[in-house]
Amino acid sequence: MLPNVNLAASGLYDLLIKAMEEVKKDPFFYETDVQVKLITENRTNSLEGFGSKYGVRFIMEKVRSKEKEMDRTEESQSEESVISDFRMNGNFGPLALPVKRARQLIGLYTMTQNPNMTHLKIKGPVKPLPPLWVKCDSSDPESTCWLGAEPIRTKKGITGIVLQVVTCKGPTPDKTSSVSLEDLKSSHLKRHKSSTVTTRGFAQYELFKSTPLDETIPFSHTTIGLDISWSPVDELLQTPPLTSASVLNIRVEPGDPRSPLYHLHRELKFLIALADGLTTGVTEWPEPTEAKSSVDLVQEFLNDLKSKLDGFDSAAKKVKVLKCDAAAVDDSIKCLFTVRGDLDFAEQLWCRMRMSVTSYQDLVKCFTLILQCLRRGDVQPWLHRGSSGLLSKHIQQSYHGAMDIVPLTGTTPIRMLLEVGLDKIKRDYINFFIGRELASLNHLDYFISTSLDTQEQVRRIRKLHHILEVVISCMVYLKLPHEILFTLAQSCIIYYKRNPLNEKHTFQLPIRPIVIKNFYQSETPKKWRVEINSGQKEVKTLWQLSDTPSISHLNFSKDLSESAFNSILEEKVYFTNMVACSKVHFT
Repeated sequence: MLPNVNLAASGLYDLLIKAMEEVKKDPFFYETDVQVKLITENRTNSLEGFGSKYGVRFIMEKVRSKEKEMDRTEESQSEESVISDFRMNGNFGPLALPVKRARQLIGLYTMTQNPNMTHLKIKGPVKPLPPLWVKCDSSDPESTCWLGAEPIRTKKGITGIVLQVVTCKGPTPDKTSSVSLEDLKSSHLKRHKSSTVTTRGFAQYELFKSTPLDETIPFSHTTIGLDISWSPVDELLQTPPLTSASVLNIRVEPGDPRSPLYHLHRELKFLIALADGLTTGVTEWPEPTEAKSSVDLVQEFLNDLKSKLDGFDSAAKKVKVLKCDAAAVDDSIKCLFTVRGDLDFAEQLWCRMRMSVTSYQDLVKCFTLILQCLRRGDVQPWLHRGSSGLLSKHIQQSYHGAMDIVPLTGTTPIRMLLEVGLDKIKRDYINFFIGRELASLNHLDYFISTSLDTQEQVRRIRKLHHILEVVISCMVYLKLPHEILFTLAQSCIIYYKRNPLNEKHTFQLPIRPIVIKNFYQSETPKKWRVEINSGQKEVKTLWQLSDTPSISHLNFSKDLSESAFNSILEEKVYFTNMVACSKVHFT
């Protein structure tokens, strides 16, 4: 054994042991060309995109030279930098190491973990190190992008090491493979000297994904995906059988103008603006959606009631307008959340004012008209039982001809309108969930309780709105049966009783493949993977096809001309990944 190799292995062992004991958070260096990072369990896993999960580990990468960094900075300022950055996957950090250098590092690491290497003069018994992963530049014929090593630990100490090779090839417009499942199984059996193997498949489908309308409108992401797993696997790219285990992954961000709930989302946004105004002292008034002023709309409504016309006929006309406004979002989708036909006096005021109020002064003028009309006894409007809030209190007092004086100053007008809006929206949600038999009042009590402060009520109603968006999305886009929608609604309710609002959260719902077979059986999965195992926990073979690269640090367009690269951007292409494991025993 060459002395300099022994010295390099001993130096590497000392460096990694020190980093492990000190739990180093910052990158450190080995020799002059290698940067090392200690990754803990709660940090991002660079290999997770391929489906493998690892705990504490070391990552080795190539140090970027200052000269190249300067060149890179100048390049990023040039006119061609946009395409260049995309082609480099936006990688401004450490680089991948040449495969030859990566193999040297894995060899040195393996030496440090072999108790038989007594000539390394390591003090005391050899301590097992966390797994090592070396980022590679795929410069070899196999396109190796990661090399990994992990010691095998037993009660007797370190008895061997598991070596892993991750390769990635692509892009290619052809999803067919040059190898077969039998080829992969035979290769696995030869490496691990086993007589039998088991196979497990995994497929990931994209059932629905929203797209931006244009660059001027904020984009609300909605994706519904399907993860399916099964065993055994009959062939590569096999369509998952109906006996598979499957899970829906549902992520819905409210606010898409094409959503059948967009009209309700706008209503909720106005409610949030009022609540924020109480906290900050500044109310962000939205753009009005009615041509008439709020004062004119309220005065017309009061005149209708005062002249003893049928107030509900007048209200019904307005309700029809709201229904049309909701359905106009997408004529191909029937509005599943229609405006209730039993809006009381306060709710009808809310519908007019939320679409037309543009200032605090508007609000004061509207409530002045309303309170004067009530005090004179010109109208005796009805309210839903259980209506709460300051305006409801004064309406009830007007029945007896004795109303308290209401100073329309400070935050009082905003609070009055907010209370009316909260009452109205809560009834809307109750009407939907109970009417569709997706929840009971007991299930909804957490979200509609009036015993909380106003800000907390708004927070909880936002949670309930998000649940509604998730349920409606699956109802509209997947046409799921009632029993599954009920399970989904209950799952979301339980989640939000325990967690804060998170509109980017992905809800998961186990589902039988037969329920949604029409959505995936004729589609190409975004990701298809097979795992081959021969009974040994540490070693397995993975093969995967995906329509996006699972390895982020590789430049897949480096050998393409500009025209070829641009054509790939317009086509659906595929990438092939493989993980091959080998076990080496030290005794």
